[in-house]
Amino acid sequence: MPTDPAEAAIPSPAPARHPWRGYAYIASATLCWGVAATVGKAVFNGELFAGHSQISPLVLTQTRTTFSVLVLGLYLLVRFGRSFLRISRHDLILCVLAGTLGVAGSNFFYYLAIQKATVAIAITLQYTAPVWVLLYMVLRGREPALWSRFGSVLLALLGITLTIGLFQSGLKFNVAGAGAALMASFSFAFYNILAPSLVSRNHQLKVMLYAVLGAAILWAVINPPWHLLAQEYNARQWGFLFAFACLSLLLPYSLYFNGLRYLDATRAVIASCLEPVFAVLFAAAFVGEAVRGLQMLGISAVLAATVMAQLGHK
Repeated sequence: MPTDPAEAAIPSPAPARHPWRGYAYIASATLCWGVAATVGKAVFNGELFAGHSQISPLVLTQTRTTFSVLVLGLYLLVRFGRSFLRISRHDLILCVLAGTLGVAGSNFFYYLAIQKATVAIAITLQYTAPVWVLLYMVLRGREPALWSRFGSVLLALLGITLTIGLFQSGLKFNVAGAGAALMASFSFAFYNILAPSLVSRNHQLKVMLYAVLGAAILWAVINPPWHLLAQEYNARQWGFLFAFACLSLLLPYSLYFNGLRYLDATRAVIASCLEPVFAVLFAAAFVGEAVRGLQMLGISAVLAATVMAQLGHK
């Protein structure tokens, strides 16, 4: 239960009637994430802003979190007041860890994987994160060790090998891209392990704010603002970076949390598996990424493993 009147004024994410509204919200969120992955690949390929300073994965990740935390923080402050932002020191530290090791890590390694490999490989390997979460829970004794759950892990590993092309001739295997995508999955898994307990004690938007704030501070230390300004991006590029932050983080997370008002967490995560489908289709349609037969089989295997893991968890 919320302990602050400002938190009580925000609708609870508990499941409600009309679950199809929840599916519509989350499907819209995954559509935004899929479009963002394709746009990011177009930026790294030089298809956008040709002849201008190129935008690197570091800059895209840093500005994405910085703009998002500024907009979200201002909204929460104006809408609910300073009392809403109060949080215990213990939870603040956990939020910062979730933001630095989870949000920052998953975002950076994901876009690095897109740059080095393909959207299909990056997003498929990243979406093994729910499997690693489940495996962690089993090993720690928090969940029973069922054969169906271990089967989902094996299926995911098989899907990974097919997706990255280990059994396919003529497909160049990019070690750096695949490694970055796996690092993104581990970072995302770490975030998902920490987040549930934090959300149970604090409103989800508050947790999101401090997690993204931690990520933004980390990037400010690694790449100080004056280094970012030295890139000499023009007004059009800065406008793009702000719009990308809204498209890839603020808007989809708002839609996702609205979806949680109508769906339980398990059904919501299963619905979010639409993201790889959208991302791969958009990448094939707009940035010319070829998706071969065995890769499609691998993508399907990873998605099936994720659904199996979530159903087993339920």
